[in-house]
Amino acid sequence: MTELLPMKASFRPDEPIEIEIRGTVPAGALRVWHLGEFVSETAHDGAPLITLPALSEGGYGIELGELRTAVEVSASPRERLRYGFVANFAPDKNITGLCDTVRRFHLNGVMFYDWAYRHADLMAGGDDYRDPLDQPIALSTVQRLVAGVQAAGSRALGYAAVYAVGQKEWHLWQHQALLKAGGEPYALGDFLFVLDPAAPDWLEHFATDLKAATAKLGFDGYHLDQYGYPKRAIRADGVDVDVADSFVTMIEGVRAALPDAHLVFNNVNDFPTGLTARTQQDAVYIEPWAPQLTLQSLADTVTRARTAGEGKPVVLAAYQHVYESAAAAESDRATALTMATLFSHGGTQILVGEADRLLTDPYYVRNHVMEASTSALLKRWYDFLVAHDELLMPPSLTEVTHSYAGEYNAELDVGFEASKVTETALAGAVWRRIVRAGDRLVVHLVNLVAQTDTLWDAPRNAPAPQTGTLRVRRLKDRTPVVRAADPDGLGRLVDVLVSLDGDYAVAVLPEFAVWQLVTVDL
Repeated sequence: MTELLPMKASFRPDEPIEIEIRGTVPAGALRVWHLGEFVSETAHDGAPLITLPALSEGGYGIELGELRTAVEVSASPRERLRYGFVANFAPDKNITGLCDTVRRFHLNGVMFYDWAYRHADLMAGGDDYRDPLDQPIALSTVQRLVAGVQAAGSRALGYAAVYAVGQKEWHLWQHQALLKAGGEPYALGDFLFVLDPAAPDWLEHFATDLKAATAKLGFDGYHLDQYGYPKRAIRADGVDVDVADSFVTMIEGVRAALPDAHLVFNNVNDFPTGLTARTQQDAVYIEPWAPQLTLQSLADTVTRARTAGEGKPVVLAAYQHVYESAAAAESDRATALTMATLFSHGGTQILVGEADRLLTDPYYVRNHVMEASTSALLKRWYDFLVAHDELLMPPSLTEVTHSYAGEYNAELDVGFEASKVTETALAGAVWRRIVRAGDRLVVHLVNLVAQTDTLWDAPRNAPAPQTGTLRVRRLKDRTPVVRAADPDGLGRLVDVLVSLDGDYAVAVLPEFAVWQLVTVDL
């Protein structure tokens, strides 16, 4: 196997930017590109490691012959979250596969799922133990993985459920139970019981456990989990608890106890994003379930979260269950449309982890081994995400579709000879979105022409390739620069020939299959 592999998922501006050249690759020139502009060229003489010239902050595409990768240079890595996972902490685990995954897919955050001894007693198991579902855990493995992830330029976030107590510890906490109408406690099956996450004695215990885990294992922060219910309940002492408010209190309490920790809270099915997104955490993380079943629902969820989060990165735990029931090709197409939707609206997805695994289930231990086609797809698309970050992720981006497109506006639009163009995700059409990024306009085209519905977690038909024509109102004595990029094509922006037609400039765009990103610089 030959590939380009950055030494880190994200580089600081003062760090040397090193690229590992894995496998036997002929001598040649390693080229760096930034949003369609050539940046630099460095000779490759066959050595396994090459150091790039200094780069300013931003995302860059890297090419060596047919090999591709990308690098991010950022002084503020918390402004983005490309999230992955690890769920195996066995004593003899080889950590190299996970570290390669972090570097290959530029994962700047890794969730350490179910590493703890018990949900309500994280550190009491000693050095080696079985977790509540009988998985073997060695804290030495957790420590090695934490160090490996950090050395790969990422952050290690320990999983912690914020209000779950197992049967053995329940007698200590049942006085804070959240009760159903019949008086029994809310629970996850008969396995975990639910208490008020803002109860002062619990919150003190929880924060103390997190601080102890940080000191022992070196976590950079925590993934704070809930189950989406109850939303309101009576506590065992008769207090009426609004659980959304309790979550806010809990996050604020953990932040006070761990002021430097990277904190991510799970808003299950968007509950209660409107409140928690504004707290002192570092990302807006949402686990979508029914009725969030369509591509449009994912887009709307990301849009709401970006507004509520006031600049925080947005991540969706959109589990691609489809891989468990459909062929890889059909499932890969579903994943591509999910990524196109999320990336084009400024969100990302937690999907890849371990050495070669995909998330297809909320219990992360039940993951899916990805085929080579899936790995290649994800590598192309994650490279594309990093290289075009400035056009996709900044909170300053503004949607202008409704003020630029259409006959009344007649400022900018894309048409297709035989396909309808829509402002929302509709089967049988090309879904068009226009965004303003500073002085540049960015057009997203998502191809749904061959689809009979817009479910994001269902087998997808092979796309019907599309070729669009862009028309944009031009400025006096100016010819706009139009560029197009496709994660399944060259992977970087290339110039498109522009002709003039009175007040307009016209460009015939390259053919694309799933998602095309077009920039227009007037």
